[in-house]
Amino acid sequence: MEFVSPEGLRLDGRRPTEMRQLRAEIGVVSKADGSAMFEMGNTKVIAAVYGPREVQNRGQQTNNDHALVRCEYSMANFSTGDRVRKPKGDRRSIEISLVIRQTMEACIMTHLMPRSQIDIFVQVLQADGGTRSACINAATLALSDAGIPMCDLVTSCSAGYLNSTPLLDLNYIEDSAGGADVTVGILPTLDKVTLLQMDAKLSTNIFEDVMQLATEGCKAIANYIREVNPFILIAVYIWPSLKTF
Repeated sequence: MEFVSPEGLRLDGRRPTEMRQLRAEIGVVSKADGSAMFEMGNTKVIAAVYGPREVQNRGQQTNNDHALVRCEYSMANFSTGDRVRKPKGDRRSIEISLVIRQTMEACIMTHLMPRSQIDIFVQVLQADGGTRSACINAATLALSDAGIPMCDLVTSCSAGYLNSTPLLDLNYIEDSAGGADVTVGILPTLDKVTLLQMDAKLSTNIFEDVMQLATEGCKAIANYIREVNPFILIAVYIWPSLKTF
């Protein structure tokens, strides 16, 4: 199947380095401390944050000097064309929950909230590729909406390699084609990588090109998130400066 036409267009009309349309909104769950909806093309995700609050199960907190971060990922039964009901806590959901939690822990300043816990819930409402990245981006916005102190944003984007061409922000058809898929999460201001996952193998040169493309996508998403919630800059730029006093 040809995923890039001779004219350089993908199946959905985008150029290889073009991202799907982004749309986001904060404060979508009234009873949460922070919440956000994030869309990447036809992929739609909602995230809700509760906390910091008292630890409910002290046996889960191994370090009292830092906040406990918990994450739960799920997919709505109507999110895909597959109508088979998936059991709660299936292996894939547990894996993605762990990935999101570890990625978000890289930016949350947990040492400022000892003996507390922060719960992050993310649910995929509509899936069309890139759900993992969309969840991370939604969680970042929800954390900022909750006023959780962060050393930087965390943004995520994927890129792949099909028809000998690096492609940014794969949709479901491209993601399911069996080619290489690289998902990247970064702290854009600190210029650090917090997540790197790859399906299939790539040569070193091609991998570097694909990862660079995904990284540029992450930076573009960071700029968009700052537009959606300008107040997130307070957490990003002011908190680290406190160390200089």
